Amino acid sequence: MKKVFIICLVVFMVLGLVGIANANTFPEKPIKLIVPWAPGGGTDTVGRMLSKYGEKYFGVPIVVENVEGGMGAIALQRVKAAQPTGYELVIASGYVGWMDKIRDFPVNFGDYTVVMCLNRDPAAFTVSAKAPWNTIEEFVEYAKEHPGEITVGHSGEGMIWHLAGASVADYFDLDFNYVPYNGAAPAIAAVMGGDIDVVTVGGAEVASQVLGGRLKCLGILGADRLKPLPDVPTFKEMGYDIEVYTHRGLVGPKGIPQDVADALYQGFSKAMQEKEFIEGMENLGLGIHALDSQGYKEFIEKQSDAILKSLKKIGLIE
Repeated sequence: MKKVFIICLVVFMVLGLVGIANANTFPEKPIKLIVPWAPGGGTDTVGRMLSKYGEKYFGVPIVVENVEGGMGAIALQRVKAAQPTGYELVIASGYVGWMDKIRDFPVNFGDYTVVMCLNRDPAAFTVSAKAPWNTIEEFVEYAKEHPGEITVGHSGEGMIWHLAGASVADYFDLDFNYVPYNGAAPAIAAVMGGDIDVVTVGGAEVASQVLGGRLKCLGILGADRLKPLPDVPTFKEMGYDIEVYTHRGLVGPKGIPQDVADALYQGFSKAMQEKEFIEGMENLGLGIHALDSQGYKEFIEKQSDAILKSLKKIGLIE
């Protein structure tokens, strides 16, 4: 009996040491960061900023991979099915919290280990530089005179940038035709190419094109002006009470050990506190919104409930 007890004790000690080793040695190989959209959009930019500044704290490469398609579902399903080791993560946007409630969408935040919230961005109401409107008032006047003729591009039906365009239409009692694209980058290309009249995506996603004179931003749907676009007013300061934001977070397969999830949070949190990271995000117009796992889960639940009410109010869902 004594011999059996000693053997069991040794086994438990070995298992405990293995657990400690895992906590102390993670990561031992590159971390893969999956972006569900095309290069050049806001999610891609956030991913590459995390990669650039995170490697210092993890001591291994952080590899960004763009996996497009299915409104992000292909990338999200891939990570959902991955081994819960912490070596494969995906940047998920807010729509993952409600999309399965309004259409056939294969995942929800509940399918993942939620690591942290990364950032929050306001929408921007943007048109081609060749468009005849220079203010939101001029645009609204034209849209009222041409009901149903204005085409508005966004990054997917029922997603937050779709809601941004629909919120403007609802506020001013306008009639838009909506054109979904597989991410912000192709939607921006479409408005520059004259395929659509307006694009509603993140302010950071259009900033470089606005500064380059290829687009005109008629207003920011947030509380504050964006640092890279200081001359573009917010809808709120123009007297129109409309605010629409997206948020992005880091998630991995369900079942990632808590010590590994904690290590991921601690490493990326430190990266996000770097002065260069903060300045880089601000200069791009990307708002930092760091929350730990529990804080982000509470934020997701609250925002998803509010979004569903808004989608019903403006008639995007019944």
